[in-house]
Amino acid sequence: MPDAADSLGAPDAGGFRGAAPGSADAPVASNTASPDLALALSFDTVAAQYAAARPSYPPELFDAVQELAGLSLSDARVLDIGAGTGIATRLLRDRGARVVAVEPGPGMGAELRRALPDVPLVRAVGDALPFTDASADLVTYAQSWHWTDPARSVPEALRVLRPGGALAVWWNVPDPDAEWTVAQETRLQEALPGYHRHGVATDAPALITALGLPATPVFRRLHWSRRVPIDLHLKHLSSRSYFAVLGPERSAPILAAERAHLLARFPDGIVDDAYALELTVLRHRTP
Repeated sequence: MPDAADSLGAPDAGGFRGAAPGSADAPVASNTASPDLALALSFDTVAAQYAAARPSYPPELFDAVQELAGLSLSDARVLDIGAGTGIATRLLRDRGARVVAVEPGPGMGAELRRALPDVPLVRAVGDALPFTDASADLVTYAQSWHWTDPARSVPEALRVLRPGGALAVWWNVPDPDAEWTVAQETRLQEALPGYHRHGVATDAPALITALGLPATPVFRRLHWSRRVPIDLHLKHLSSRSYFAVLGPERSAPILAAERAHLLARFPDGIVDDAYALELTVLRHRTP
């Protein structure tokens, strides 16, 4: 588990200045405006599964982030908010960025610490970032911005960004152009209470624009796929928050029914997992 070296005030904290101390064992920053925090923290119960089964991101994503943000990731000071088990954190670091991971869940943070022991880690939420003004070049949210209140998280991102920096939010979502993924999403919506089809991914530009900021967000959609065994695909599904809050016993019949549908569609047992990668970037300009 992390120790004092995870404090953002530590010398190896990625170049960020004057931040409040924090670690994966420290209390999470307050987020009373986000009623879905308990649902977000449900990932802690499936943290190892999340790390093993969740899809990664193609290189084209980070090329697009650099292009739309107007900056290079090499040596950039990056805050990866809602970092989870560190899937995006690792890729940002591998591009040469100086990354600090920000994750509220102790279970998810522990998985990140095991995978990336050299990356500074802070327990906090996007609505209340423990960083000084103008201390970051890029703020990222990979699969996590929808757990925040945009009216708080976007101003917080702009506060910690230097002028010329950028906020980038993105999601892997089931590709709406792939017939089988559309059918699966329909089945899940019928089987899971409150299930949604990742609407925030495409709504992000409008949600940000509605805040009346001096800059306009830019949206881009990328397409990519991975071929995985059915069991891994089902493990990925069951790592979603809707399954996590149901628990294994109530999830089992839904996953069993989904296995039967998938075997009918992919009799060789290998799923062509098709994704649309929805990316929104907001460049920070001085008013």
